[in-house]
Amino acid sequence: MSQAEIIVVTHKKYAMPKSKIYLPLQVGAKNSKLDFGYKKDSTGKNISEKNPAFCELTGLYWLWQNSNADFKGLVHYRRHLTMKAGYIPNKNRLKFALSNTELNLILKNYDLILPKKRHYYIESLWSHYEHTLHIGPLIKTGEIVKEKYPEFYPEFEKLKTRRSAHMFNILIAKSELFDEYASWLFDILFELEQKMGQISEDPFHARFYGRISELLFDVWLYTKYPNLKYKELRVLNIEKINWLKKGISFILAKFIGKKYDKSF
Repeated sequence: MSQAEIIVVTHKKYAMPKSKIYLPLQVGAKNSKLDFGYKKDSTGKNISEKNPAFCELTGLYWLWQNSNADFKGLVHYRRHLTMKAGYIPNKNRLKFALSNTELNLILKNYDLILPKKRHYYIESLWSHYEHTLHIGPLIKTGEIVKEKYPEFYPEFEKLKTRRSAHMFNILIAKSELFDEYASWLFDILFELEQKMGQISEDPFHARFYGRISELLFDVWLYTKYPNLKYKELRVLNIEKINWLKKGISFILAKFIGKKYDKSF
């Protein structure tokens, strides 16, 4: 049976899945005095100090560099993958997170597991980013992709018309795929870091590296492996989402240019 290691990235003490496939990982640990008893992204080869800007990617980097598992994956403390269809009760939602048995059944037929795509029905991925965040880093990313990986640039340009994407940096992949993607991704992001640095003193907008990576994943996947058979699973939100506040913020961003100031 293949070995899988799925990190649950977190910056606080939180309820975690019981299955042995999950490894709680405290991200940003290098600059934190807190200790939750979890594995820390400041161990081994790491970029833990970049967490304020790179978000969960310090966990992805840690897993890439320090795990020898056959399958590697990343989920969030408040976002998991689930096989459950239909209504999921608010109480004890964590018990519906993907189990070891379910994972092994999927991996018999797939090399990659992703969250179901998020759809933006009235605008493109590019325009949504431009309305809600500062577009400069994304423009610079395109320049880097065009220069370093020109074969990927046509797919990057499709961000301007595409209206759906696999988001959250959530994935479970065969080790070879995971490592290949991570190598490509961080080569681009470290170049972006050299060119951009931290463009905002606002902690929310300084985290653009993590957000841009969400858009880059499909650029990599659709260019390198357009015919790869992958499994999409529902995202299990452990915490309630305030859809009214989210919707109002989206409308204000799109029509009067008010950028987001927090995550939802």
